[in-house]
Amino acid sequence: MNTPRLPHALTVLVLCLALLAGCSREPVVHRVQGQVFGTAVEITLYGETAERAQALGAQVMEEFNRLHHKYHAWRPSALTDLNDHIARGERYEGDEEMVYLLRSATALAERSGHTFNPAIGRLVRLWGFHSDRPDAQQPPADEIRRLVDANPRMSDLRYDGMTIWSVNKTVMLDFGGWVKGYALDRAAALLRAAGVRAALINVGGNILAIGQPGNRPWQVGIQDPRGAGTVARIALHDNEAIGTSGDYRRYFSEGGRRRTHIIDPRTGEPVDLVASVTVIVSGGEAPGLRSDGASKPMFIVGPEGWRDMAERLDLDQVMLIDAQGVVHMTTALAARLQHAMSE
Repeated sequence: MNTPRLPHALTVLVLCLALLAGCSREPVVHRVQGQVFGTAVEITLYGETAERAQALGAQVMEEFNRLHHKYHAWRPSALTDLNDHIARGERYEGDEEMVYLLRSATALAERSGHTFNPAIGRLVRLWGFHSDRPDAQQPPADEIRRLVDANPRMSDLRYDGMTIWSVNKTVMLDFGGWVKGYALDRAAALLRAAGVRAALINVGGNILAIGQPGNRPWQVGIQDPRGAGTVARIALHDNEAIGTSGDYRRYFSEGGRRRTHIIDPRTGEPVDLVASVTVIVSGGEAPGLRSDGASKPMFIVGPEGWRDMAERLDLDQVMLIDAQGVVHMTTALAARLQHAMSE
């Protein structure tokens, strides 16, 4: 389905719960905000006291910080330590969490035909995106080709229990498109274990819902980050997650082209045909992780290949906005948005 031209890129915005504004007998909504993973994060809690909401929010923020420091792609971390071992051809003693993340990323990489490929950290670094403030420029073509030809893949990793190594020394792991989704799932597990009945967790536009606030689901809007307003609103239900990838998060401009941090592992070049991809995953295990990872291969294959990729990954709720501002979406998501508009 192609619809008329809309704003170029999307991010996900929680709609401030206007549905509760006029209902004085409803429990209060509390928000805890912070900055982690290089982006804004927010935990919205419904039906809790202010003190308990702050304590729960602090617990989640502590977990986010743990993950941020453990899996940072360029500051010293467990992940950079693993990458150093791989570069030296050595084995690394990981842990259960790290092996889980690596194996699950490998499974998605293989299902996506390796268009999702966290093993291309050397290419991401070559383009200048291993920096808090990217000052990037076009790398030499021969350097790009050398790294593409080295063909680093998640399937190059090997395991013996918690011991990890690689048969390809050019593998450099970058979890920028993976760990935020895992953070959503970890936050949800902590809040559910604490007995929270309704919450919304937002990590830089990746969102996961727990329960619902009162008699209606959480209301989430999809907004143009380069302008005002939203282009759609969605009722988000328990254990549903939204994952987004966009060309507006980390990029530089060169010769009138927007060069984003999302690199096509097949060419070694940034993808410039897509502005944004939004994926909704409903239910099942690890919806945050699945939604975060799934948006990347569809962004990379672009307007011509995203439908086949969505089918390949068993996704039925996908929206892609191409670089010209044309919106493409699955039939299921179009119906869902139409239903939301009619309410």
